[in-house]
Amino acid sequence: MSIVLSVVLFAGGLFTGMLLLQEAGRRLGARRIAADPEGSRAGLGAVEGAVFGLMGLMIAFTFSGAASRFETRRQLIVEEANAIGTAYLRLDLLPADAQPKLKELFRRYLDARLEVYRKLPNIPAAKDALAQSIALQGEIWTGALESGRANPQATMLLMPALNEMIDITTTRTVTLQTHPPRIIFAMLGLLALACSLLAGYAMAGTKSRSLVHSLGFAAILTLTVYVILDLEHPRVGLIRIGAVDQVLADVRQSMK
Repeated sequence: MSIVLSVVLFAGGLFTGMLLLQEAGRRLGARRIAADPEGSRAGLGAVEGAVFGLMGLMIAFTFSGAASRFETRRQLIVEEANAIGTAYLRLDLLPADAQPKLKELFRRYLDARLEVYRKLPNIPAAKDALAQSIALQGEIWTGALESGRANPQATMLLMPALNEMIDITTTRTVTLQTHPPRIIFAMLGLLALACSLLAGYAMAGTKSRSLVHSLGFAAILTLTVYVILDLEHPRVGLIRIGAVDQVLADVRQSMK
């Protein structure tokens, strides 16, 4: 099952569950009021405050974490573009006859790096492109070592830049796969359902149902959870990070 479909199903199930639990809470509250009109709300304020407060904290922490990871992923794209651009420029330090081959390898390498993220959410295709870029890293490293033997000073400047260019690949790959444990999102969903039950119970004292409040409460919480999940997967959802890839594309255009 794709990530997009999983997120949509989770959000849809959460919205439906919240509406059902609001109705269940309302009916429980109506029975409680009928059995004990004066004591039906005794002690409930403390419970509601604790659960809704915990829900607020969970949303704050998960949203903050997702937004932070989103920004980190975006910043790493810029860092990779800078690393590749710097390493490419330092190829000019090598002997003139060695530069054309290495520059062509750089062009192919950057094309492969761009293809990795263009293939997402097709994971097998993205892995193939990643494997190709890693193979090209080896060729570039070997070629730079062989070409730099005649000029140790050039090698001392070029190799650290190549090392940074290669390291950022691993960093970006790991960062893309870094997400909170699934139990965090499960707890977020359970808290949303618990809040719906309590909200329905609190609305039991009204004579008629308020669809605006019921639908609004469920929709706002569901949308908030969906945005958090979307931020966690910026390559496949509505919130996209792909526009920042233009920085890498610009570097590729500069490689004449």
